[in-house]
Amino acid sequence: MKSFDENAARQPILSRRLAIQGMAAGASMALAPEALAQARETSPEDFTRLMKELSNWNRWGKDDEMGAVNLITPAKRRQAVGLVREGASFSMARNAETQPAVDNPTPIIRKTTRAGKDAPSVGSGGTGDSFFIAYHGYVHTHLDSLCHFLYDGKMYNGHSKDEVTDQGAAKNSVLNYKNGIITRGVLMDMARYKGVDYLEPGTPIYPEDLEGWEKQARVKVQPGDVMLVRTGRWARRDARGPWSIQQDGLAGLHMSCAKWMRARDVAILGGDGAQDVLPSGVAGINQPIHLLSIVAMGMPIFDNCDLELIGREAEKRKRWEFLVTASPAAVPGATGSVLNPIATF
Repeated sequence: MKSFDENAARQPILSRRLAIQGMAAGASMALAPEALAQARETSPEDFTRLMKELSNWNRWGKDDEMGAVNLITPAKRRQAVGLVREGASFSMARNAETQPAVDNPTPIIRKTTRAGKDAPSVGSGGTGDSFFIAYHGYVHTHLDSLCHFLYDGKMYNGHSKDEVTDQGAAKNSVLNYKNGIITRGVLMDMARYKGVDYLEPGTPIYPEDLEGWEKQARVKVQPGDVMLVRTGRWARRDARGPWSIQQDGLAGLHMSCAKWMRARDVAILGGDGAQDVLPSGVAGINQPIHLLSIVAMGMPIFDNCDLELIGREAEKRKRWEFLVTASPAAVPGATGSVLNPIATF
C-alpha cells in the first residue's frame, strides 16, 4: 500500500475531494451536494461561532468538571462491558520514546536507582528506577484534562484561567477522572478507509469521511463513546522516521468535524496524533479541534495513541467497536496524565 498525500493549502477544493474519494474503497467520484455545500475555507469568525454553538457549559451544572465524560453513564459502561466476547486485550499506548528526536524534544527519562548488580547474591534484594515525563506534546500517549486548554481566559464551564497556578489546577484537573474511563470505543480507521498505510502530514479528515467509514465498517458513533481516529501516523514514523510537526504538520480532523462530534455526543476524542490537522487552515487558531473539544464541549482527549495493533486486530475480526478502559495517574492539580488505554474484544 502507498501513502496518501493531500496538501489542503495548495489544491482546489473540488479536486482535493475527488482525490480523497477516489482513494476510498467503493467511493463514488461524484460529490454529494451536502459535501459541496460544506465550506472548506474556515475563518476565525467560524471558529468563534462554533465555540458558542457547540458549548456544553452548564449542561451538567455550573460547577461541573467532568464535561462530556458525564455521558459515560452506568448504563453506558454496562453496554461497553457487554461488547467483550473473547477477553482479548490490546494496548493503545505507544512504547515510551526515550531518545530525542525532531518531534520529541523531551523524551521520557528513565534512571535506574537500584541495579541488580548491587543486590546481594544471598538473601533478599531489589531493584528500582525513576521516571521523568513531560508528557504533553506530539509523542507520548497521554490524556489532556479540561484545564489543559484555555480560550479568552476561560477553561471548560467558564472556570477562570487563574484557577491554574504554579501549585496546579484547582478546577478541571485530571483528578476528576481518578475512577477511570470505562466505555465503548469506536475505531475510525481513516488510513484503511483511504486504502493506504498512512495519511501524509497535512491531510484533513472531514465529516463525510467519518460517515463514509461508518457505512463501510457498519459501525456508528454513539453518545458516550471514545472516538479513536487512526491516520497511520506511527506506521509512517516507523517506516520513514520522525519529522518536524511544526514544519510538515500532521494528518487530522478538520475543524468541521467538531460539530459532527457534538451532534453524536462523543465523550472522549482520541487518535494517533494531535487530533487536529496541522496546519489547521484557520488563521490564528493552531488547534481548533483541541479548543472546541476541551474548552467548549468539555471533551478530554487521548493524544498520541498507537493504533497500529488495534487496527490490525479490528481488521482481523471485522469489529470496529470494543470496550475501552483507561486510568490516568491520580495526581492532584495535574493538567493531564500519561496513559495506557486498553481495548478489549
